[in-house]
Amino acid sequence: MKRSVVFGLLFLGGIPFAAQASALSPSESAGKRLYREGVAQSGEPVMARVGAADMLLPATSLPCANCHGADGQGRPEGGVRPPDISWSRLSSRYGQAQVNGRDYPAYTEGTLARAIAQGRDSANNRLDPAMPRFVLSMKDQRNLTAYLKRVAEDRDPGLTDDSLHLGTLLPSQGPLADEGATVAAILKGSVARINAAGGIHGRKLRLTILDPGLDRASAEWALDQLIDQEQVFALIAPLAPALDADLAARLERAGIPLIGPLSLQGSAQSSRQIFELLPGLREQLIALANYAAASLRVLQGPTLITYPDEPGQRLAAQNLGQYLQDNAWQQVRLQAYDSMQDELPLGSRSVFYLGSGSGFSRLAERLQTAGQVPYLFAASNQVAGDVLQLPSGFSRRLFLAYPFVPSDWTLAGRLALTQLREKQGLGGQHAVLQVGAYSSMQLLSEGMKQAGRDASREKLVSALEGLHDFDTGLTPLISFGPGRRLGLSGAHVVTVDLPDQRFFLVAPYKPIAVMP
Repeated sequence: MKRSVVFGLLFLGGIPFAAQASALSPSESAGKRLYREGVAQSGEPVMARVGAADMLLPATSLPCANCHGADGQGRPEGGVRPPDISWSRLSSRYGQAQVNGRDYPAYTEGTLARAIAQGRDSANNRLDPAMPRFVLSMKDQRNLTAYLKRVAEDRDPGLTDDSLHLGTLLPSQGPLADEGATVAAILKGSVARINAAGGIHGRKLRLTILDPGLDRASAEWALDQLIDQEQVFALIAPLAPALDADLAARLERAGIPLIGPLSLQGSAQSSRQIFELLPGLREQLIALANYAAASLRVLQGPTLITYPDEPGQRLAAQNLGQYLQDNAWQQVRLQAYDSMQDELPLGSRSVFYLGSGSGFSRLAERLQTAGQVPYLFAASNQVAGDVLQLPSGFSRRLFLAYPFVPSDWTLAGRLALTQLREKQGLGGQHAVLQVGAYSSMQLLSEGMKQAGRDASREKLVSALEGLHDFDTGLTPLISFGPGRRLGLSGAHVVTVDLPDQRFFLVAPYKPIAVMP
């Protein structure tokens, strides 16, 4: 199976592989997991004593890296500034100089073990009460000490002194080949533009593109290649619907951030590692439903939700159906639909369509032939290519959700995308994917700049998490947060005058409150 997968490798930026730090030993690797996750070598969480009452808590809720950072250098947390605990500092007498002028001896392995277990420093003074005291076996203590001797040089994969290695999955064959080629062109052009400007903190970007193939097995293998063999630092704007069910878990195990509009075509992926800048299919359909309920008086129904019999589309349809029923819509019916074979029930006042553009136009033709002209609702990125092929009877009865509209584009944003299109030989095809890929690279660049020269995957996640009202120049302002991984939670609603081929905005972007 794996040998038969067709995939391509593209290395951009002319950056050769740089020497990586030597691999961690088994003991150091176990110590790394303990440091970052609070899990012992046995796989069980260790316990920690907290506060004056010695309250026992699992260390998984307060691992060392939470306060001291993945690099061991410490970061402010709740008014406390945890110290740098890299071994070069701990083992140096001069590294222990304190602002109060007291003299501290260098740490030894023994005094470090005492600090971790008892909360006492190298001079046997009590450490800050905020410091947990960990209950470790001798083996786990040795593992943690071994890792602290390497933490300063244990840089995340894909990051060297002069390069940043990104990866993505884009199809070069099958039904999404054209979309894959479009996203690839935008990403390659963006990498070239950033590198021409000097890179990010002096690092040139390198991009590896793999073809995910046509099924789940080949997509999983391609993802494993990016993570395990290519060892990319982050994923950017992938297009691999077959991975929907397992992508989030795989990224979390590897600790790899992903930036991109994943759920435009189907179900959302909930993960701390995933940052989606554009509204997913779910949010766009809900924006349409809210507009219909407020302006078209369609709650009495009947309402039909039709979708292709595919997992992601089916889940999006079910979510929409539940949302409609929870918001007083009546006579809501869901039906899987094959536009080449199935006949849909007639008599619906509203039809929400999920699927391809060609299927949408055939649906409209069947409805018109039967003398039916219900309101039609769809996400623009799914059907935009065939909208103007719809029968004229659906003029102004067709409503589309758009993540952005021309009025969102600033002069600078429009110019930048236009120049990129010209350099890459692109027209306006798959505009939503173009803007999604371009904006993903903007977010990656901003996140890495804020993470600083001493960046890590964790610092990138934290930087992106702190972005508020970020202006891409092509979309509404994007915001993330500690519990928010969707940059835009609503959509514009547009209707179409089919005879004149003109589009009219009827409801501007408005964030919606949608429970996960």
